[in-house]
Amino acid sequence: MIEMLKKVLPSSDQRTLKRYSKLVEEINAKESYFTSLTDEELRAKTSEYKDLLKDTSINNIRVDAFATVREAAKRVLGMRHYDVQLIGGLALLEGNIAEMATGEGKTLVASLPSYVRALEGKGVHVITVNEYLAKRDFEMIGQIHRFLGLEVGLNVSMMQPHEKLQAYQADITYGVGTEFGFDFLRDHMVKGESEQVQRPHYYAIIDEVDSVLVDEAKTPLIIAGKMSLNPGLSNICASVIKQFKDDVDYLHDPETKTVHFTDDGISKIEAIFSVDNLYDLEHQTLFHYMNQALKAMVLFHRDVDYIVKEGKVGLVDMFTGRIMEGRSLSDGLHQAIEAKEGLELTDENKQQASVTVQNYFRKYELLSGMTGTAKTEEKEFNQVYGMQVVQIPPNKPRKRVDQTDVVYDTIEEKYLAVAKEVASRHALGQPVLVGTTSILQSEEVARFLRKEGITFELLNAKSVENEVRLISLAGQKGQVTIATNMAGRGTDIMLGEGVSDLGGLHVIGTERHESRRIDNQLKGRSGRQGDPGSTQFFLSLDDDIMKRFGLDDREKLRKSMKKDANGKVESKNVLDIFDRVQRICEGSNYSIREYTLKLDDVVDEQRKVMYSIRDRLLYEDQVMEVIKQLTRDIGGHYLDTLGEIEDWEDVPVEQILTKVNRVLLSPITDEEVVTVSSIKEFEGMIQTKFDEMTTRLVELSQSNGDWLQAVRIQMISIFDRQWVTHLERMNRLKEGIGLRSYGQEDPIRMYQKEGLEIFTDTFLNFKQEALMLTHIALQSFEEAKSE
Repeated sequence: MIEMLKKVLPSSDQRTLKRYSKLVEEINAKESYFTSLTDEELRAKTSEYKDLLKDTSINNIRVDAFATVREAAKRVLGMRHYDVQLIGGLALLEGNIAEMATGEGKTLVASLPSYVRALEGKGVHVITVNEYLAKRDFEMIGQIHRFLGLEVGLNVSMMQPHEKLQAYQADITYGVGTEFGFDFLRDHMVKGESEQVQRPHYYAIIDEVDSVLVDEAKTPLIIAGKMSLNPGLSNICASVIKQFKDDVDYLHDPETKTVHFTDDGISKIEAIFSVDNLYDLEHQTLFHYMNQALKAMVLFHRDVDYIVKEGKVGLVDMFTGRIMEGRSLSDGLHQAIEAKEGLELTDENKQQASVTVQNYFRKYELLSGMTGTAKTEEKEFNQVYGMQVVQIPPNKPRKRVDQTDVVYDTIEEKYLAVAKEVASRHALGQPVLVGTTSILQSEEVARFLRKEGITFELLNAKSVENEVRLISLAGQKGQVTIATNMAGRGTDIMLGEGVSDLGGLHVIGTERHESRRIDNQLKGRSGRQGDPGSTQFFLSLDDDIMKRFGLDDREKLRKSMKKDANGKVESKNVLDIFDRVQRICEGSNYSIREYTLKLDDVVDEQRKVMYSIRDRLLYEDQVMEVIKQLTRDIGGHYLDTLGEIEDWEDVPVEQILTKVNRVLLSPITDEEVVTVSSIKEFEGMIQTKFDEMTTRLVELSQSNGDWLQAVRIQMISIFDRQWVTHLERMNRLKEGIGLRSYGQEDPIRMYQKEGLEIFTDTFLNFKQEALMLTHIALQSFEEAKSE
């Protein structure tokens, strides 16, 4: 088996394969011993390994531990890990990505490293792309780990804090990636340490890792609080924006999916609303509402980017086709879409905490993942997360036939050809899965199939509740299924009786996706575990990807191309054009993710500083240390200000005293200042006052815990208010920073520079307000004491 795998794998993986092969041979050699153990003896191995790990490393127990899990899986589930699954498990154990084809049993693979890492007692997170899969894996694979004496938890939305705490305290916790990220943010919004649920981030296994770490990485995780908005202004702006024309009042860049007003457009807004200068501070709200109305009209399309169901806007995940339940756009954009659709407006979301997907998952000491398609993004995985992609060969040779793509001139000609192809295969009884890139496209395909009189099942975000049932039927004889990308993740299509003789499942793609990985995911629905199958993509020169990234190529091609009577393009280089356009699209999306990450890296450094202080405030025994640190920082700030002045005559004494006395417990009086005749003496006086303040606060905290507790709670409230304001200021900076490139400025460098200025201001405001609080709290305490 191992010698055969060496021939299958690419040369880049040969060294890794050789090392893993030896370990697999050792695991196999121990199988007879572990088979001879009783259930109790096998279960006792868990305690034995935990004891060994006190004095040795994972590498010294992994062979026995893998053999233990394989035996437990046989007894509990009746499933035995193949050699290639053991190789996949070893890749995950070391923090790599195991690229395994659909149907190769990735779920069972994860049972191996999750068990081994859980023995260290630091907590293992097994992350999936949706709650259905998380619950399935928790219930199925969890049986193996429970049998071996480990605790298994499930982390999904709508759980109570005590339920989440219990889930995180388990040895292995299953859940959805976004929920783990939101829990991290919520943990830094609680008022006490007992309310935090997460442990330090140690080891995670991410199923469909490319979906979680790449596809979802363009959108940050945001927790927002509700705030009222002006529904009248939203509706007026939605009505006004309909009068605006592309290339006249606004410019739309479909490649980067950005839009902004022209000078004529700005003048038009000023005329309609009778304002002199839209850029004046007093008109900032109007400009913001009009800008969001423009984005809603141009960038967001119904049944592509969102659906309207029961009077509510539901956002569509472009990579899976699923509705993102509970998710909404922030900063008034969601309300702009509601106004565009004439719906009742919900409250606006104001950002209270945020983190990018990349910066959340980089918090783990060790990160690993599984997917059927990762090699095309290996560079990004390595640069951002430090992970290597290890291609794991299939357990059985692949029999699927990927036919050459065919290209048609127009979309209608393409859909006609798709309908005829489905009809011919349907007549033979061969099951067909038609993959589409959006809800709108899936319904267009459905319209053409109806004309051919073909019965089919339609699977898109509007029918998500039927997903599992429809997918389970897709491989049955005579079945025709139309699906968005929902069918591509975490689902296996089993062939019905007699289907293998008909050629297996035939998959038709109706458009190139923005990433080759998504195309490969769709192809991977067919030919699982050595089953026969076939795939083919039907494309057109009017496809969305060509309109966005290949307009020039398309126009040149149409001038000289050859096509048959059905509109099929016969020019030899047409597929080369599609390949190039798709790579350009991938590069554009990578640039967007890279840009988003670089911007968030600035905020992430700020987040680390601020969250570290907030975490300390949650612990009563550390509050006084925080206050002492803030006192030193404020004192140092004013002393640094004096250090920039050379002559005593130039010191703005009154101005400095006004600021200093706002935070000091014992203000510096005019009588005291009269005795000072140099900058050095003035610095010494300020330093002494801050030292006295620190001493007095320490004495008070030691004698009265109630005072300290009250101060702690109020300081957390001050922190949260300042942090929300800071995030809003950083978002406003981000909105306009991209325009800096037109002025020959590096937007990232300017964001770093101006972001630091904003953060310095925020941090100083927090420290000043926190110390003023202690001042006021002390006065209140002493007044109450004297009564």
